Amino acid sequence: MHLLSCWRAVARSVALAAPLLAVWPAQADAPQPPVAAKKPKDVSVHGDRRVDDYFWLREKDDPEVQAHLKAEAAYAEAWYQPYAAATDKLFEEMKGRIQQRDSAVPQRRGAWWYSSRIDVGQQYPVFFRTPAAGPGRQLDPKAPEQILVDMNELAKTRKFVNLNGLAVSPDDRLLAYGVDATGARDFELHLRDIATGEDRALTTTPHADAYVWAADSRTLFYIRHNEARRSHQLWRHQIGAAGPDVLVHEEPDELFNLMLTKSLDGRTLMLGSMAKDTQDWRVLPADQPEGRWREVLPRRAGVEYGITPVGRELLLRINDRGVNFRLLRLPMKPGTGPVVTAAALKAAKELIPHRANAMIEQVAAFKTHAVAQVREGGSVKLRLFPLAGGKPRDIVFQELAYSAVLGEQREFDAPRVRFAYNSLTTPPSTYEAELATGKLALLKVQPVQGGYDASLYASERLWVSAADGTRVPISLVYRKDKRKPGPQPLLLYGYGSYGIPMDPRFASSRLSLLDRGVIFAIAHIRGGGDLGRQWYLDGKLGKKMNTFTDFVACAQGLVDRGYTQPSQLIINGGSAGGLLMGAVTNLRPDLFKAVVAQVPFVDVINTMLDASLPLTTEEYIEWGNPNKPAEYAWMRAYSPYDNLKPAAYPAVLAKTAINDSQVPYWEAAKYVAKLRTVNTSRNPVLFDINMTAGHGGASGRFDALRETARTYAFMLQQWGLLNE
Repeated sequence: MHLLSCWRAVARSVALAAPLLAVWPAQADAPQPPVAAKKPKDVSVHGDRRVDDYFWLREKDDPEVQAHLKAEAAYAEAWYQPYAAATDKLFEEMKGRIQQRDSAVPQRRGAWWYSSRIDVGQQYPVFFRTPAAGPGRQLDPKAPEQILVDMNELAKTRKFVNLNGLAVSPDDRLLAYGVDATGARDFELHLRDIATGEDRALTTTPHADAYVWAADSRTLFYIRHNEARRSHQLWRHQIGAAGPDVLVHEEPDELFNLMLTKSLDGRTLMLGSMAKDTQDWRVLPADQPEGRWREVLPRRAGVEYGITPVGRELLLRINDRGVNFRLLRLPMKPGTGPVVTAAALKAAKELIPHRANAMIEQVAAFKTHAVAQVREGGSVKLRLFPLAGGKPRDIVFQELAYSAVLGEQREFDAPRVRFAYNSLTTPPSTYEAELATGKLALLKVQPVQGGYDASLYASERLWVSAADGTRVPISLVYRKDKRKPGPQPLLLYGYGSYGIPMDPRFASSRLSLLDRGVIFAIAHIRGGGDLGRQWYLDGKLGKKMNTFTDFVACAQGLVDRGYTQPSQLIINGGSAGGLLMGAVTNLRPDLFKAVVAQVPFVDVINTMLDASLPLTTEEYIEWGNPNKPAEYAWMRAYSPYDNLKPAAYPAVLAKTAINDSQVPYWEAAKYVAKLRTVNTSRNPVLFDINMTAGHGGASGRFDALRETARTYAFMLQQWGLLNE
């Protein structure tokens, strides 16, 4: 992370700004935060008077804004300076748990085995493949590697690097991939000749979001986005063609984004159009690249469905009879009209009916079996269906709180399905299950260096009552010999948006907290998908306040049960989870010792009123449209920036990145500037900005780990545990 450490930069910024309304006298030798000038702008709507003093911080290229951001970075650096040695110690401790020379479990596709590896001291992985050996196409560990992409080479000329795609042509000769060099999700399309390692010159170098090859290995379809980062166009590129690329399809509705993929059997290309509450699909035979993309079902508001083609059949996951979806098997109709007719939908074989207590999350299909990932009671199981007929078989897991997710499948005729498993005490593990028997094979457990012993740690699942009586689950983990009979430091994490479940997952870096006596907990609040689709619907739009009151109930429940107390309770969330942090801190500033909000979405109303910003219009279905008075009222009740008020706030660390295209840096910058004017406590309020990254933070594994160490140093300092 590049941060200025010169105290003079802070002084220069303060000289440009208006005086701060200080509540507490400052210590003479302590660094003082920069002061953002107040430049009132009337942002009132619907007769509700709102004046934004810090709207001007949106002007990224304004020298005064740049000076202020650098001063904020310098102030954060100055605050951290006394803890530099402890932060370095944390980094080395976390780094010491990483197996620096590591590789992924190979997967076969056709005549090649694909994998990735990373070496000692490297920040990034190398993606490669090796030829399959013999008639059985076995993996030969001595076979020569063929490099696909070495991210370390890409990083030599870029401060940030991220990959998207890695789509190999059906003839195995060409690779399409995208490179983002800023963190703003602008992936530049590249075509590489795998044998020579040379990138082919393109007539244009479009920024593309997804890539799929047609069967001829000459035609590449890709998705492009507009200035608001809405993926709205499907293009066709033909290698060697004299003319420009062809626009094949455009999605006009600003609520929808396009996505592009291919069936596992390679026969069908699939184009999805998705809003937050509606989905539809088009398909194209992979051997007819200039053919017509046919819709599967006509778009219907509120109806979501997903397709998994298997030859001339479809597995259809659809919510037409309930929010948790049902799974159907039916033929694809030939011709030019919709692939699925109303009559076929009515007569389709139902593999899994809709159930109010079980959500069908995703489906994979092989030559002999289909596999459904089903969430029930807050946990996931995998269900195997023989396509030739017969009784389905469930793969059930023994731990109380865990994550089990279908991984990428590469081979249609594979006899096994691959999935990833981990829990709060079990490191990431790669498994395969025999499709015919359900028998499990453990392929790899991610090594944790330094002698990690899972038996030293314990995981629990608690349930607390929300404000309306709804039972909300909490997962937690701690080190057994550090568990005290009374309250102790506790970190509570939350997200609660977009229907995304926050399943319990392992993190080796988290051991640096657990080994110092910290309890880690996850609040599985409404708005997420932790208990199925209804759990999500009960925490969005007009019901969004449930997300925040659920989290407060979880925090209060942990205090009431003696796990912690407000003076030891730190909370953490990022992006929409950063919105959560801001909202609950406004609701109960007395309940928390400190707050860590990463890339926080806190300026809700101003952002959602600006249709030119990335994600805004498509987000109306998640938060509401503030141009409508009733929906504006929802947001006005919880928008963190708009609800800051004079109070004794906990310590706050707001982390962001200058190139974030999803939650712009100015949200956190404005929030921190305003918070300092109303905060009546002496607690620090830090704005820690990465001046070279985007929404996901630093891209290199060690750079990312340094960011984690820095965040943990803030938490441990607040707990008084930094030197332990």
